[in-house]
Order: sequence, then C-alpha cells, then structure tokens
Amino acid sequence: MRETLLSWLPEDLTGSTLIDAGCGTGVLAIEAAQRGAEVVAVDLSPTLVNLARERFRQLDQDLDVTFLVGDMREMDLGSFDYAVAMDSLIHYDVADGVQTLQAMAEQIQRKMVFTFAPKTPLLALMHATGRLFPRGDRAPSIEPVSPARLGRQLEDAGMMQAWKTGQSHRIDVGFYKSHAMELTRR
Repeated sequence: MRETLLSWLPEDLTGSTLIDAGCGTGVLAIEAAQRGAEVVAVDLSPTLVNLARERFRQLDQDLDVTFLVGDMREMDLGSFDYAVAMDSLIHYDVADGVQTLQAMAEQIQRKMVFTFAPKTPLLALMHATGRLFPRGDRAPSIEPVSPARLGRQLEDAGMMQAWKTGQSHRIDVGFYKSHAMELTRR
C-alpha cells in the first residue's frame, strides 16, 4: 500500500512539503523525504514515533523529517503540499474520518492520499464479532466503509466543491485489506 500511495505523488518531491498523518514507524515519511520532501510525520503512539525516530537516526542521511506525537486532528502544523494518511483513518467511523479529512484539507494545497478499511463481508463479520468482546480485550477496532458511502459522505460534507477524486485502489492480501483513495485540489 505504501508503494501505491507514493506512486500517486510526484517522483521528485524536492521543494514540496508533506504531512504523514498517522506515520506509524515512519517508513513512508522517510521514503518521501528521500524523494526530496520536507516531511512532518505525526502519530498518536509515542512508542511508534520513538521507533520511527530511532530508525531515522540509524539511516544517518541528511533528510528533512520531523516526527511528532499527537492527534493529527488537533494539531496546527501549517500548510503542506501533500498529505498521506495510510491506515490511520481506518480507526475512525466514517463521519469522524470525513471530519478528519476536512480538517486536513484546510492545510493541504495539492493532494491528499489516504486509506480506509473497505466494507467487505469478511471485515463486516469480523467487526461485528469484535463488538461482542469487552473493549479492553481487543485491539483498536477498524471501521469498514464502502467506497460509495465514503464518497457520499465527502460530498455531503461539502468537500467535493474544492476537491476531486482521483485514483482508487484496493489491496487485498491475506488479512490485509485496505482501500486507497486520492483527492486532488480543484
């Protein structure tokens, strides 16, 4: 999925700014920086951000990456050319995910690429089964949504006046099921 999202961005990102929202271990942020971008990478998990910082230090390359712990929805980090949110919005219900994209959109000048959990019969069953267990006994949940419903929600939220949908691609390998979408500023 990382390769897919990066392929939707220019190969040469020199002079561009990018936010990696939900950066996890920082692999995508580092790859974007290696392509020339000035990157701000943010994640809720201090553990993951510390791992990302350590990996980054071990590279010993002169790259422009800033790793931050925080909620991408509550941080005013400035303006960016591009935003990437790989497998971070999957933990929000569709309404919260759209609100998150709206908040990010105010800071993005060119393009946002992101993933969501596609609604498939298997994921719907897994999600329903997971609700039977106490919250403390399960990992963070995912919120499956169909691409059509997400598109309607983006339209209803008024986002599509300033943005247009671009490429869309689903990855379905083993237990990993994720759908990528591209929004480009009009």
